[in-house]
Amino acid sequence: MAMARGGGSSGTSFLVVFAIVLIDMLGFGIVSPVLPGLIMDLTRVDISTAAGYAGWLGAGYAVMQFAFAPVIGNLSDRFGRRPVLLAAVLMLGLNYLLQALAPNFGWLIAGRLLAGITGASFSAAYAYIADVTPPEKRAAAFGTMGLAFGIGFVVGPALGGLLGSIDARLPFYTAAGLALANAAFGYFFLQESLTPENRRPFDWRRANAFAALQVLKGQSPTVLWFVAALGMWQLAHIVYPAIWPYFAIAAYGFDTAQVGLALAMVGLGSALVQGLALRLFLPKLGERRAVMLGVAGVCLSTVLYMLAVETWQVYVAIAVGSLQGFVQSPILAFNSRAVDARSQGELQGAVQSIGSIAQIIGPPVYAQALERFSGPGAAVQLPAMPLVIASAVAVVVLLLFLKGASLLERKT
Repeated sequence: MAMARGGGSSGTSFLVVFAIVLIDMLGFGIVSPVLPGLIMDLTRVDISTAAGYAGWLGAGYAVMQFAFAPVIGNLSDRFGRRPVLLAAVLMLGLNYLLQALAPNFGWLIAGRLLAGITGASFSAAYAYIADVTPPEKRAAAFGTMGLAFGIGFVVGPALGGLLGSIDARLPFYTAAGLALANAAFGYFFLQESLTPENRRPFDWRRANAFAALQVLKGQSPTVLWFVAALGMWQLAHIVYPAIWPYFAIAAYGFDTAQVGLALAMVGLGSALVQGLALRLFLPKLGERRAVMLGVAGVCLSTVLYMLAVETWQVYVAIAVGSLQGFVQSPILAFNSRAVDARSQGELQGAVQSIGSIAQIIGPPVYAQALERFSGPGAAVQLPAMPLVIASAVAVVVLLLFLKGASLLERKT
């Protein structure tokens, strides 16, 4: 690994990248509990109208990630991971300050759109991990990044709710402080991971997902199978943040506290699997069987959700569903091995961009499924239908991955 700037060790640099991802997820989670109230305060509308505005903000966030993840990934291939990551986390902190000080809804819209752009830095973060990790250890390393997502999913909303009870804008100031502190720490300790000989010129024509994939498939056509699998996995996984709370209310009559606790357990279980179980069991299972186990866990948990009539049975389903943490990281590892070191940023940008499409189309699909299969007007009472759909998508993920894996191994 290059030692271009920064004085920390490679282990410290890994921790800084982990912190960048963690703080990004924490910031997203911290502001989520207070966002509805802030929207109502700025627009003077009721909660139902504010929910509609929030939906459009979420879609705008995802569109920005779709557009800018390939740009940021390509920039990191040209200038290195360090300057791109530091710039992104610095802009993230300034963006949270913008939202904290927002005097009207227009400022808040601008802030959320900028958050989508800075959130696209995940592509450079994952490329960094690919740079510094041997191919055979990348699945576990990517799993550690998944641990950051899980911690953010659990801790962020809880911390945001606590801070928001003091002042509605305090979570934004807190998220800004965390991001700016991380930028300062990274400036001194984050090393560069991409050596000069592995850099390539930036080309705007390749700075979008579809053009990038056209180029990358020239190195290995298996890229298309893996990116398709990862995109479909995002579509399957988005069911939890998008619709699970509404499903729990419709199916089990959960109140707000029960929903919050259950969602925390979903995030905690996934984090433990990705951060710990992957490292312990992946050497014995192998990447193929790990993905199979994860998809099986998704499908079995859906059956358990459908059968559950007691609260403890719901938590059994959550525990089984946490096996989904075995799915994404091995596919990312296979995908990173399909291209050379000069193209890791471009590849990760394309992956994040395609995955953001799921954030746009997934929530309305699952919402429609819940609406049609629950409530007094439903022809068939099956509130778990969104989870059934997500399980079917997960099976497609497995088929796409196995096809790509067999082609890659045949090539090598």
